[in-house]
Amino acid sequence: MVFVLDIGTRSIVGLLGTLQEDKIVIHHGVIEFHKKRVMYDGQIHDIEGVAEVVQKVKERLEAEAGFSLKEVALAAAGRALKTFPITIEKELDEYKEINRDFVNTIEIEGIQQAQKKLEETSEELVNYFCVGHTTVNYYLNDGIITNPIGHKGKKLSADILATFLPRIVVDSLHTVMNKVGLEVGYLTLEPIAAIEVAVPQNLRLLNIALVDIGAGTSDIAITKDGTVTAYGMTSTAGDEITEELVKSFLLDFDTAEILKCNLCREDHQSFTDIVGIPYEISTEEVLEKIQPAIQLVAREIADNILLQNGKSPSVVFLIGGGSQLPGLNRRIAEYLELPQERVVVRGIDMIQNLQWDTSTNISGPEGITPIGILAKAVKSKSTDFIEVKVNSKKIRLFKTENLKVSDALAVLNFNPRDLIPKKGDNIKITVNGQEKILFGDYGEPAKILVNNKEAHLDKHIENHDEVTIHPATVGKKASSQLQEIINMEECIYVNSEVIYRYQEVNINGKTASPQDILKEGDQLVYHPIKDIKDLCDFLSIDFQEHDIYIDGKKVKYDDGLDSGKQIIIDRKKLREKINQEKKTLDFIYNGEPLKISTDKESLIFVDIFNYIDFDRTVVKGKLILKHNGQDANYTDPLKEGDTISVYWEEFQ
Repeated sequence: MVFVLDIGTRSIVGLLGTLQEDKIVIHHGVIEFHKKRVMYDGQIHDIEGVAEVVQKVKERLEAEAGFSLKEVALAAAGRALKTFPITIEKELDEYKEINRDFVNTIEIEGIQQAQKKLEETSEELVNYFCVGHTTVNYYLNDGIITNPIGHKGKKLSADILATFLPRIVVDSLHTVMNKVGLEVGYLTLEPIAAIEVAVPQNLRLLNIALVDIGAGTSDIAITKDGTVTAYGMTSTAGDEITEELVKSFLLDFDTAEILKCNLCREDHQSFTDIVGIPYEISTEEVLEKIQPAIQLVAREIADNILLQNGKSPSVVFLIGGGSQLPGLNRRIAEYLELPQERVVVRGIDMIQNLQWDTSTNISGPEGITPIGILAKAVKSKSTDFIEVKVNSKKIRLFKTENLKVSDALAVLNFNPRDLIPKKGDNIKITVNGQEKILFGDYGEPAKILVNNKEAHLDKHIENHDEVTIHPATVGKKASSQLQEIINMEECIYVNSEVIYRYQEVNINGKTASPQDILKEGDQLVYHPIKDIKDLCDFLSIDFQEHDIYIDGKKVKYDDGLDSGKQIIIDRKKLREKINQEKKTLDFIYNGEPLKISTDKESLIFVDIFNYIDFDRTVVKGKLILKHNGQDANYTDPLKEGDTISVYWEEFQ
C-alpha cells in the first residue's frame, strides 16, 4: 500500500493505492481544504498550517485503512519551476579540435550562468537548482552548427534553455513531513507525475503540451520524441477568473470561487452579491461577462506553449480544476491555430489500467496529479531526487533518465574552466621574414573518479555515488632553443668536405649558437642550403660547368638535398673553392699573441673588431686605440707582427 499526498494551494489530497497486475488500484481517498491561506502558488508559506492539514488527512486515511502510515510519496510544485534562456560564448584554440569534454564544459558554464542570473533577477532571495536543460543551438564562429565536435574555430557559443526549481520547495516539503512523523519515500515533480498518467509513454513520440490549470498558475510540460523536453508556467489561471467574477458581480472571493466551479455543472446560476441582491442568471451570460479574463488566461497559456515548443504542438491536454471552465479550450485552440478537438480536457476516467471507488471523491481533471504521483510511486523503486557527493560535498539532484557527472558539477557550481587543460603562453618570432608561432605545452586534463574508478563527464551516476575531481593543470610556457627550430649540426659532404646546411645564422643581428633560447619577438635569419641551386650559389660555381652526383646519380639544378648525403662534384674545379687555404696572420693584441685566419687580401685596423671580444656599445670611459704605439686610425693597414691595443680609459 502506497500513501500519496498532493499538496495544493487550496486543498490537500491523500490517496492509498496499490499496483495489482499492472493495474493501479485506489483503495482510499481523502480531500481536506486549507482553513486559511497557508500556500501561495503551490509553495508552502505557513509550515505549521500545512502540517496541521496533512495530519488530518493522515489520520483519516489511517482510520479507514486500519494501520499507521510511516512513509509518503510527494510531488514538488511544478508551478515553482523557472525556465531561463542563456547564451554562453567561449574562445577556442583554433588549432585544436573541439571534443565532447569541451562541449560539456560550455554547457555546465551556461547552466551556472543561467542560475546566477535567475537568482539575481528573482524578487526574493531564492536559491535554485537545475532539474534539466536543453541546448537549443550551437554557433561556431557565429554560424549555426548542429554538432561542433571535431571542428576547429576561434569561437564557440550555445543557446541553452535551463529549468530550475527553488530549493525551498523541496526543503519545506521535507520539513512538513517531519512534523507529522512521515518519511519521504518518493519525491517527484507535479508535471512529471501528471504526464505519467495523462500522457502515457506510448504517446510521447508525439508533440504534446500538457497544461495543469490550477488556482494561482498554469503549469506546462512539453513532450516529443519520447521524452519531456521543456517545462513552463504562466501566472494566470483560475484566480483570474474568480477575481473577474468578484469585480463583475460584486461578490466576495469565496462566493465567486463557488460560482466559478459551478459554471461547468449548471446551465443556470443562483447567487447573492455583497449588498444582498440575488441573481438568477444563465451560465452563458456569466461567461459572456468574464470573457476578457478567459481570453487572458487562454492567450498566456498559448504564448507560453509557443515559447517552450517553438511552434504549435500536435495536441494540447488540459488538466486541473481550472481546465473545466467552459470555452477555455476553444480559446486556447484559436490562439494556437489548432482544431478545437485537438485541445481537450483529460479526466481520471481516461487513465489506463486504473481502478477506483467513486466514493473517494477523486474525479475529474483535478484528480490527474495525485493519481500520477501514485502511479509514479508504485512503479518506481527510488526517488526522483538523488544525493551524491562531489569532492566530499553532498548535493541533491533531480533524477533524469541519464544523469551524468556533468549534471552534478553544474549544481555544485564547480568552475568548468578547471576541467579543460590550459596551454602555456605562445611565443611569436620571425624566421627569415616570416612570422612563426611557437606553441606552449598543454597541461594535464582533469582527472575524474566515480567511486574511486576513473571516469569522464558523461559517466552515468546513481544515488549515493561519490565523485572526485582533480582539476586540469596549466602547461609550460613556450620555450625553445634555436636547435629545436634548425639543427645547426646538419651537414652534407661534398667530395669528403663537410658543409653545414644552415649558414650565417643570426638572432636579432647577432651570431647565434644552437643553445640560444628564443624569446617573444626574436628575429631569426639564416641562409639554408636546401637544394642543388643553393649549393651552387654557396660554392659560387656554375651548374652548367660541373657534373654533380648524389649516391651515384646525376642530379638536376632544382633537386632537393637531404642531410648526410655524399655529393660528388668535379674535383679539379671544386678544390680551388673548397680547399682554398685561408691566410693566417700573427699580431700582439693588448700584450698577448693573437692569430687571425682570413681570406681577405688585406686587413685594416677596424677589421680587428671582427676577431676580438670587445663591446663598443657600452661606454665605460674613453676608447683608446693604439697601433704600434701610436694613435690608430680605423683605415690604417695592418701587417703581420703589428702591435695593437684596444681598451677603455677612465674619465678624469
